[in-house]
Amino acid sequence: MRIISGKYKGRRITAPKKLPIRPTTDMAKEALFNILNNSYYFEDLEVLDLFAGSGNISYEFGSRGATKIVSVDANFRCIKFISATATALELEIEAVKSDVFAYLEKTTSKFDIIFADPPYDLSPDKFAEIPKLTFDRALLQEGGVLVIEHSKHTDLSHLHHFTQQRKYGGSVFSFFEAAP
Repeated sequence: MRIISGKYKGRRITAPKKLPIRPTTDMAKEALFNILNNSYYFEDLEVLDLFAGSGNISYEFGSRGATKIVSVDANFRCIKFISATATALELEIEAVKSDVFAYLEKTTSKFDIIFADPPYDLSPDKFAEIPKLTFDRALLQEGGVLVIEHSKHTDLSHLHHFTQQRKYGGSVFSFFEAAP
């Protein structure tokens, strides 16, 4: 995987082969960040990266200057890799080993952007739980957005707070925002 822009533009990061991950492709990641770049000034952002895996998305936000990044994953090896990589890159990333749903239930923090990249085979009920918890618990700052990456075979457009989706190859980004 490669950091696309910012302080570490072009830096390649190689995750251990045994990590249970499916990193967002460079093409999809670049498209996502182009969309976000039109609405957000990265240096002021507080970001939550759910199902963080290798930390791919967290490093991209960090390279672009996000002020607070929390990466959550249930796998200890993923968290260990994210922590080590963040230290090596001197990025302020808090890596948290937790079930994502348990984390959403207990956190009191608010974020500008919440990015979730759950396993593509997650059940529809579990996919629906991500925006439900996010909005029921008011975890987004005013003007914030929840972005869920999923396969083209999953449709989240019927969920409350859905605003748009963008397709890139086999990946789809669904966007959710609070009504103004």
